[in-house]
Amino acid sequence: MQAMEDIEDLLIGGGGGGGAPPGYRLPLTAVGLKPKKKNKLKSNPDADDSSNQLSPTQNPLVPKIPGTQTIYVKTFGCSHNQSDSEYMAGQLSAFGYLLSDNPEEADLWLINTCTVKSPSQSAMDTLITKCKNAKKPLVVAGCVPQGSRDLKELEGVSIVGVQQIDRVVEVVEETLKGHEVRLLNRKTLPALDLPKVRKNKFIEILPINVGCLGACTYCKTKHARGHLGSYTVDSLVKRVRTVINEGVKEVWLSSEDTGAYGRDIGVNLPSLLNAIVAELPPDASTMLRIGMTNPPFILEHLKEIANVLCHPCVYSFLHVPVQSGSDAILSAMNREYTVDEFRTVVDTLTELVPGMQIATDIICGFPGETDEDFCQTINLIKEYKLPQVHISQFYPRPGTPAARMKKVPSAIVKKRSRELTSVFEAFTPYNGMEGRVERIWITEIAADGIHLVGHTKGYIQVLVIAPETMLGTSAMVKVTSVGRWSVFGDVIETISTRHHKTTTLEEMPIQDKVPCCNTHEKCSSSTEPEPCACGPESCKAPVTLDNKDDSSSNISLAEEPKRKNVIEWLPRRRKRHVAKREERESSGIASERKQASGEWGFVDRILVGGILISIFAIVGVLFHLGSTTLLLL
Repeated sequence: MQAMEDIEDLLIGGGGGGGAPPGYRLPLTAVGLKPKKKNKLKSNPDADDSSNQLSPTQNPLVPKIPGTQTIYVKTFGCSHNQSDSEYMAGQLSAFGYLLSDNPEEADLWLINTCTVKSPSQSAMDTLITKCKNAKKPLVVAGCVPQGSRDLKELEGVSIVGVQQIDRVVEVVEETLKGHEVRLLNRKTLPALDLPKVRKNKFIEILPINVGCLGACTYCKTKHARGHLGSYTVDSLVKRVRTVINEGVKEVWLSSEDTGAYGRDIGVNLPSLLNAIVAELPPDASTMLRIGMTNPPFILEHLKEIANVLCHPCVYSFLHVPVQSGSDAILSAMNREYTVDEFRTVVDTLTELVPGMQIATDIICGFPGETDEDFCQTINLIKEYKLPQVHISQFYPRPGTPAARMKKVPSAIVKKRSRELTSVFEAFTPYNGMEGRVERIWITEIAADGIHLVGHTKGYIQVLVIAPETMLGTSAMVKVTSVGRWSVFGDVIETISTRHHKTTTLEEMPIQDKVPCCNTHEKCSSSTEPEPCACGPESCKAPVTLDNKDDSSSNISLAEEPKRKNVIEWLPRRRKRHVAKREERESSGIASERKQASGEWGFVDRILVGGILISIFAIVGVLFHLGSTTLLLL
């Protein structure tokens, strides 16, 4: 079967006569596609050989109405890929297709791929093989087919290029009919107002451009995403305005290189950031996170970027990959900056932005890396003790200049990776945060299903136990303990940001509180007193927070007297909280509280009176029987 590189290039009916003019989209009914060969059904209806039986999904004689099938979407790679998947899922859903997380029940699989590292592509290969073995129709999207369209693994499957995601419905329709379609030609950028199904309804991943201006010798993504192509400031601001109205609480700017934004259309990153910040609600109900930027294109805008990062609605966080601490290796990578320039970026931002958090990347074992080069990398990481360092081994990607360079032996690469990981994991970046009060923005449920995940202004991950109704809200928390990758805290106030109002324990709905108890009794799974729903004043056991001066805290306790005497109202375990609530409801806790407080209702008095009468009657009967027995004797 002949695979088609682009629907627009096909001839009507497959004959001659010339293709469609540039920019003109042929209707699918006019596109001639050669269908895949189908297994023929046995002519003998009584044959019992099940190997040739086709399921309704595979059987061409049992067609389904277009737009009613179920689609399984799997995404590999970066946040830009995740955004592309959300756009494709949104279009499919808007057309009527059902989306499922279960590949077994799906009629078609859509795999969005990543080409950055070999393991990601290997995972894709495994999934493609599994799909083919299950005889499921398959569409592959993303950077792998765009950058390596002739891969053997992609034979016989439909393909959607990175700039053709707005055509995914057409490709899925044709693939379900048994056709193989390939859309890989580059065109204008996909619109930002396409339907979208977000993986997290509170987070909008907003691509501000595609491609980059670099030419790193190890990078395969450039082959897929191509040269820099930026969206206009107006289109991005319009999108931000739309998603805020839809209830989004975090906007992530995504790009292969955020710092390069706008250089192809005569604008720059600070102008975009200032325009977006102007659209954010002044109560900080929606936060902005700036995406990854390489050092070369941010150096000339450091002060402007620092001003934006200081804004109350912008996370004080930036991902700046350094890749190596050796100038010789950076030159071999063609990274276009030096280690000192990376230091300038880090030093300037940490000096100008309070609480600034910076993440970076390191590649271990790049071709030509000597022990001295690696030692310089170790020293750089030790010097800054950054809280997040993404460490990876060098993987030669086909078609890149680095793939032709002399490799460092694999054993040495693995050894260096382990050594650097050991150095990094020995850092304790969050020590000293215990007792601090921070504002966080809560957007996710942790993998354990118990904690909710929030982030501070510096994008430090904070795990709290709270009702799921707090997702999409902001709260004040007191840090109770710290871990290597995150900190733990207790919610002391929720913030109704739209009206600049804080909600304390006493103002919260009763269903989100814990039943009244003795505050000195401890939970079986905690060393802290069990919280009380009626408030500290009622239980005569006030609990106060340490009002110590901490210049690094986001808020002063002295300025918020309502925080005094606020107990830690959240239970240690959500499951335990739910179990207690159900037990309370089933056992009639309200009646027990009335009895404990000495309030007797009408029914209570009748019951007690009946019990007393019964006791007197029994005593009388016993006395009568005793008297009769004595007389008989």
